[in-house]
Amino acid sequence: MLIAIYPGSFDPVTNGHLDIIIRGSKIFDSLIVGLLKNPNKKPLFTVEEREAMMLEATKGLNNVTVEIFQGLLVQFARQKNCRIILRGLRAISDYEYETQIAITNRKICPEVETFLLPTSTEYSYLNSTVVKEIAQFGGCIRGLVPEIVEKNLRKKFRV
Repeated sequence: MLIAIYPGSFDPVTNGHLDIIIRGSKIFDSLIVGLLKNPNKKPLFTVEEREAMMLEATKGLNNVTVEIFQGLLVQFARQKNCRIILRGLRAISDYEYETQIAITNRKICPEVETFLLPTSTEYSYLNSTVVKEIAQFGGCIRGLVPEIVEKNLRKKFRV
């Protein structure tokens, strides 16, 4: 069985993330969306809120699960008997960063490979930071994020 982990903070999940999740779910037998709980970051949403939004956004994908993890990704992969890390690419700058991380992960854990999947062109500009900024200033984020995320962003920013 081919299991992959798609890791991230997903603060919040965007339609670009969902693009990678949906396409990844068609490639791998099982896809674990790994929600990173990083004590060094100050996310807008708690890890529990992010988990709830991700579960809602992926509810129709039978081979996708959502799990919270903390610490090194390769350690989480080992715990899950997973040998593949799925990462999305938006631009050349992502490629440079992701390649560096992939090589480092492979050095730490040689049995884990990284699979880089370019996002669909309609989401190549999209990231969580941009979405939060648009929402914070009352801009329209419809079509950029799942409906549950749009609703929760409006609550957070009271717009």
